[in-house]
Amino acid sequence: MNQLSFERLVSEALGRVPRRFRRVLSNIAIVVEDEPSPRLLSEMAIEPPGTLLGLYQGTPLTERQWAHGNSLPDRIVLFQGPLERSAADDEELVVAIGETLIHEIGHYFGMSEGQIEAIEDRYWRRSGGRP
Repeated sequence: MNQLSFERLVSEALGRVPRRFRRVLSNIAIVVEDEPSPRLLSEMAIEPPGTLLGLYQGTPLTERQWAHGNSLPDRIVLFQGPLERSAADDEELVVAIGETLIHEIGHYFGMSEGQIEAIEDRYWRRSGGRP
């Protein structure tokens, strides 16, 4: 799939993220890259066949100081290749993208892995990726 088609699916998945979360996102860019680099996988101690679907890069809201303003946007990077390989069709791909977005948005809000997984289980997976 070309990047433009994938980005359309990202927009669809973002639209499925609960509005109360989308409304408070500020100064954050969602970026699509082909694959995580071998260096990044090594830095994150991910060994083959493991991979990375997405990554939050920035300072979580809970760690920001009063002087944090006037900075470049935080980023959520979505890795197109691994996401495409995780899904059998476009609908599964939208759900996979949405799950990855929810996870990375959780990091933006400063949530722990456990808190994020609880939200994914309670609100996302139970509904099949629909809010």
